[in-house]
Amino acid sequence: MLKRLSLRARILVLLGVLIGVNCAGALVTLWYTKRTQALYTSMVDRDVEALLAAQKLESSLVMQKGFVTYYFLNRDPQWLTQLSDYHGRFEDWLQRARQSAYLEEAREILNAIESEYIRYAHARDRVVHLYKEEKVEEGAELHWKVRDQFHAIYDLTEAYKRLHEARILEARERYSAQAKLVTRLAWSAIPATIVVGFVLGSILFGQVLEPIRRMALDSLPEGDLRRVGDEVKALSRRVRSLMDDVDEAHSQLEESREHLMQSEKLALVGKLAAGVAHSIRNPLTSVKMRLFSLERSLKLDTTQREDLEVISEEIRHIDTILRNFLEFSRPPKLKMQRISPSDVVDMTLQLLRHRLESYGVEVKVQRERRLPKISADPEQLKEVLVNLLLNACEAMTEGGVIQIREEEGVVPPRGRTLVIRVTDSGPGIPETLQDKVFEPFFSTKEEGSGLGLSIAKRIIEDHGGWMQVSSTGRQGTTFVIALPCEEQDHWLRS
Repeated sequence: MLKRLSLRARILVLLGVLIGVNCAGALVTLWYTKRTQALYTSMVDRDVEALLAAQKLESSLVMQKGFVTYYFLNRDPQWLTQLSDYHGRFEDWLQRARQSAYLEEAREILNAIESEYIRYAHARDRVVHLYKEEKVEEGAELHWKVRDQFHAIYDLTEAYKRLHEARILEARERYSAQAKLVTRLAWSAIPATIVVGFVLGSILFGQVLEPIRRMALDSLPEGDLRRVGDEVKALSRRVRSLMDDVDEAHSQLEESREHLMQSEKLALVGKLAAGVAHSIRNPLTSVKMRLFSLERSLKLDTTQREDLEVISEEIRHIDTILRNFLEFSRPPKLKMQRISPSDVVDMTLQLLRHRLESYGVEVKVQRERRLPKISADPEQLKEVLVNLLLNACEAMTEGGVIQIREEEGVVPPRGRTLVIRVTDSGPGIPETLQDKVFEPFFSTKEEGSGLGLSIAKRIIEDHGGWMQVSSTGRQGTTFVIALPCEEQDHWLRS
């Protein structure tokens, strides 16, 4: 039947069969992958989480038992503080276990754990109370009885673990069965693929490659047979080389175009900044002084005073934009001194206290200890933090929370590094824009100059550090400021 078809038709038919076999194998693989993913998702999201919760419950329970014993031994109130902490952890993990429980039997076990724990906690607190009142013998007798309740709860958590371990084993058996099915299908598809490939190879060799070889023999000088076997390969290499050259030339052209546009922007900024410094800022300063004099000398009603405040605010906005242009075109020199970045954080928050309150933003500073002193320009670092905090406030239009986290540690090969993380609860930055936020003139705000983050990054880099941004694109953005420190140490995270 194949002999009646043309060469093109035969190749297409065999290619279709080969593609069909491979597509079938691919579909089976996709189906198997989807099923496996669903299986593992179910196992990880439910049973593994339940196992983790059971382990945490056991750990919290054992620690509580130990803290009561320690308190009995030396009456140190610190043990009671840790006992209360692990009591809260136990209840938190019990609540998380309830949220992930999807089996009726699991919920019954959790109900039993909760009931037993309530009785255990009441009895345990009674033991602690007796120890506090120095009723040691009565407390020790009750303490011994409480151990039975402890073992009852511990046995329930073990039963909860065994339940989900059985579920994981069952999922593994289902995975094994599906893997065997896919393996059998793959083995059955291999012979068909080999046969079709052999027939297709025969046709290609006999009716395509061999005629090309004969044509090559006819075109070469007599006796020169060295290049015949590489004719098709050489042609393929030439085509690929040409395509690579075209792609590389296109990439270089795009890069050159971007660099040219960037250079034109920077050159324009330099010229604009020089003119702005003399043509706009000086008259603007005079206008501000006259407005200040008018505000103090005139008796203004409420409406007129509000109008003057709006004018003053807009003049300050213009002055800020001009200052950004000037700083970008002619960066000021750093005035280095020994200072702790923690001091800069505190100064910045004090400076912006009223602004933050007007935005309805709460700032939380997380530090285990104050960062060590480094050689830095505090005013420049403060400008960086002011820029990040105000950007965060403007992103959180209805208020929110800003967390400032201070860390120190070692980042190979840079050595010891001080890190300040500024995280807001705003809408986040889309992933497609995160690579552009530090570019000059890039801004998502209608009134922004697009220079604030670019200047901030340059200041940090002038200090020998680096600045990064990370965001899920849905909620929250974190800016990371890293500054070098002379000493070497391990990570100390607050």
